[in-house]
Amino acid sequence: MKLKKISLVNWKNFQSVSAEIQDRLFIVGANASGKSNFLDAIRFMRDIVKHGGGLQYAVSSRGGLSKIRCLSAREDPNVQIYMVFEDDENTQWGYSLSIGQEQRGKRNAIIKQECIKRDGVEILSRPNKNDTEDEDMLTQTHLEQITTNKEFRDIIRFLEPIKYTHLVPQLLKFPDAFSGPDLPEDPFGKGFLKTIAKTPLKTRDSRLQKIQGILQTAVPQLNNLTYVEDIGQPHLEVTYKHWRPHGAKQSENQLSDGTLRLIGLLWSLLDGQGLLLLEEPELSLHTAIVEKLPEMLYSITRAKKRQIIMTTHSSELLSDKSISLSQILLLKTGAEGTTAYLASEREEIKAMLASGMTPAEMVIPFTQPDEKQRLLFE
Repeated sequence: MKLKKISLVNWKNFQSVSAEIQDRLFIVGANASGKSNFLDAIRFMRDIVKHGGGLQYAVSSRGGLSKIRCLSAREDPNVQIYMVFEDDENTQWGYSLSIGQEQRGKRNAIIKQECIKRDGVEILSRPNKNDTEDEDMLTQTHLEQITTNKEFRDIIRFLEPIKYTHLVPQLLKFPDAFSGPDLPEDPFGKGFLKTIAKTPLKTRDSRLQKIQGILQTAVPQLNNLTYVEDIGQPHLEVTYKHWRPHGAKQSENQLSDGTLRLIGLLWSLLDGQGLLLLEEPELSLHTAIVEKLPEMLYSITRAKKRQIIMTTHSSELLSDKSISLSQILLLKTGAEGTTAYLASEREEIKAMLASGMTPAEMVIPFTQPDEKQRLLFE
């Protein structure tokens, strides 16, 4: 199954946004334009269906509905998410969710509408008679209830394994220096080494070997990437070609931020089949490597038929001419929130493409902040 479309109403930066999604989507915009918030709408749906999650968890973990609702929401205060999926048999699934808030009591999030269609035929519509008889039913979606989701569990199976990755090298190098509870799903890589440790030996060694081969194209001196344990503690160990006969060994806390981020990125690509959400994968990487990222991502995910949605500021990443205009979502901030459109929807951008310009040359100027916004960052 693949995600084909997502539409949001009153979600954080967005009064209204809709985007068609192919095998990969590059989200481009200025600072604070809502790139991460767009990804978070997908994570929100994942949090509803995951084990230990649910609607109330998904809302409360984001600070409540008031923190989710767009500040520009006026006529309709409800937050709405609509997704279209297509399975391997070309069956189209549509899921829509509209949520508001209780006026009294615990101020829980409540369902204003939940609807599911299969090939255009409605198979779920809420509120229904049961919800009318027991209003507490409206505090939970039918997605999260095993007694009610049998007909559409393919949607749950798609949403549940969605992964979000934004590895922070310092967390990986010095996890003990950062106190406090670990975040669910470890999005920033604090427990990355533990994840590697829990991976079956054969799978772990195979992945590290593949990652090593790719790393050597970026770091030719790198000779060996292995997993080791020191007094029960997991570590990565790399051997660099050196004047010494057996090279020089380094552990993860000696590696560069760029090398660690690239290892984490490649591991994420090889780990799992579900939709992968990436936050600015170009960070800490040399521009020559960034230019190769689209090709690298495509070559790894092609066999798995895996979708990737990523945010980026990088003109180097977008310089790859294999990126089509329909794979670039442009975000533009304004007085009433952020607007979004695919680059393929702008005639002037299509004209630039016909003249031989790269995607980066075409789209980056369209996402730059205006003069007043630029002053905030100078």
